[in-house]
Amino acid sequence: MHDLLKVMNSGGVVLYPTETLYAVGCDATSQEACEKVATIKGRAEDKPLPLIIGGMDMLELVTEEKSSHLIHLAELFWPGPLSILVKALPELPELLSDDEGYTSVRYSGHPFAAELSRRMKRPLVATSANISDKPSVALPESIDSELLELVDKAYLDPPWPRGNKPSTVVRLVGASQLEVLREGAVTVKMLCDKGYSVSVKTS
Repeated sequence: MHDLLKVMNSGGVVLYPTETLYAVGCDATSQEACEKVATIKGRAEDKPLPLIIGGMDMLELVTEEKSSHLIHLAELFWPGPLSILVKALPELPELLSDDEGYTSVRYSGHPFAAELSRRMKRPLVATSANISDKPSVALPESIDSELLELVDKAYLDPPWPRGNKPSTVVRLVGASQLEVLREGAVTVKMLCDKGYSVSVKTS
């Protein structure tokens, strides 16, 4: 972990496991590092880079939003694979947010990823570890060798990601209303079972 922290503190890009899939990431407060991630991924600039944090107390490093509805939703599903859209702090890099200023964030359920963010004392970029349009991966042997050469440091030791699906991305549109922008590891049924009225955005 020390090696990854050193790389990120100097503006580098790392590859690391999350509770769902492997991620490519960096210090999310560094514009230059975020640009490197987007370049490595071949990711469109209008597609915001998602974030992870290492604790509920770190949410204030991403957004000023503190509504009881947001906190309630987060406490129900965090740490875990539910990414919630929040209004990003204005000082965060533009690559993290959409045209309306929203970014997605989750408190990672993976012990290594969460600890990495806690030790950095900053949110981390956590975009899937693949070149754009190629499959995302959950096993070390599945990681694209080209990608491994492009990042500055990779952590491939266990515990490995659980695999299957990415995080679910939701927007809170009311006290108990959610819009699902991407259904992933947290299913619509799981959201409904917690008392939410759910609509699914169709592209």
